Amino acid sequence: MSILTGRMHQHLDGHKELTAHKDVVVVATPDVIYIPLANGNAPMTPLVQPGDAVKVGMKIAERNDHFYLPVFSSVSGTVTGIEKRTAGNMKVVDHLVIQNDHKNEVSVDEAFAKIDYETCEREVLLEKMKQVGMLGLGGAGFPTYVKYTKPENVDLFIINGVECEPYLTSDYHNSLDNLELLKVGALAMFKLSCAKKGCIAIKNNKKDLQEALEKTFANTPIEVRTVADIYPAGWERTLIYLLTNKRYDRLPMEAGCIVNNTSSAIAFGNALVNQMPITTKYITVSGDGIKNPTCCKVTVGTPAVEVVDCCGGLVDDSCVICYGGPMMGKTMAKDHFVIGFECNGLTCLKKREDFQNACLRCGKCTEVCPSGLQPVRINMFEKTKNVKGLERLDINSCIECGLCTYICPSKLDVTEGVRRAKRYMALRKK
Repeated sequence: MSILTGRMHQHLDGHKELTAHKDVVVVATPDVIYIPLANGNAPMTPLVQPGDAVKVGMKIAERNDHFYLPVFSSVSGTVTGIEKRTAGNMKVVDHLVIQNDHKNEVSVDEAFAKIDYETCEREVLLEKMKQVGMLGLGGAGFPTYVKYTKPENVDLFIINGVECEPYLTSDYHNSLDNLELLKVGALAMFKLSCAKKGCIAIKNNKKDLQEALEKTFANTPIEVRTVADIYPAGWERTLIYLLTNKRYDRLPMEAGCIVNNTSSAIAFGNALVNQMPITTKYITVSGDGIKNPTCCKVTVGTPAVEVVDCCGGLVDDSCVICYGGPMMGKTMAKDHFVIGFECNGLTCLKKREDFQNACLRCGKCTEVCPSGLQPVRINMFEKTKNVKGLERLDINSCIECGLCTYICPSKLDVTEGVRRAKRYMALRKK
């Protein structure tokens, strides 16, 4: 990060009104679901074979390298095979195919045996979080228990409900619909954090949610705090700075903080109260390319095309679908991906042709970069393959938030240039 930075954020038109005040639509569970056998870049091992019968809550796969993460079936039915499909990170991975019998029979894994999070030992609660498959539902998908393994000098525990991406209202609806589960999950995580104090952070324009949360968390160690309507206020580094005025090098714990997403807290509350794994997701289907923008509740593993159809379909065939929000989401093929655990939205946009001009050297991309980088110089060095220059510019600190492209008056895809630089340097290391 440069010592000379700009404001490192930008106010965006959120377009949240398209879905914020509509009822959540429950998408019918499809006849066939596809469970991704990958957690980020790490493959997962299936624990069932074609022909095996499965029920809701049965453990069907696990990641078991340097991190552990189990995956549970979201439907009952029969395993029919393994199929290659594109995952949310744009990589083609194995998906476990399950023929849904629509009986919704439940056979929850023994890991979900009920415990009292308030009275049990901290180590018991941590092991529970690990065994029930909690992961980051805000987009990262990282195994949640890892954050709490060795909490040291934690001053502030933060539940992140900022949801700063345009169009997305999934966390907003999930929180309002599941306030008691959010409370249980947040307080259980607060216990695991060993923090001195806790808060749940939301944007200051969510007055109805703020009121509901203040009532829910009254007389608890967790207070409700608001942050400005800026992007990317929901990124851990930006959020921690807004709440504590602290910056850090690698991990939030260096600033005395632990952060988890609201949907992750709700999922943990559901595991503790209802003994159920993550089988459904709240996702926002919005944008100018979808006929009926809606926040939906979707079974994990549902093909995205079925969710889009449930929302009236695309405006026309030229529209693009982003897996996630428009700033950080990836443009996907319309019919070959499913709703994974980390998915929080499908942003459907009309295709536009922007005419690019030469870089003006205006410095706006550097001014708004939340990582304090110099995107225009990264792009320049990538074009000339200036290795020494790229090494100096800390390119791997880029979170690909898209602000440099958004702010560029020349309509250059600056973010893509930084992505190319990251890929080029990674290949050189290999």
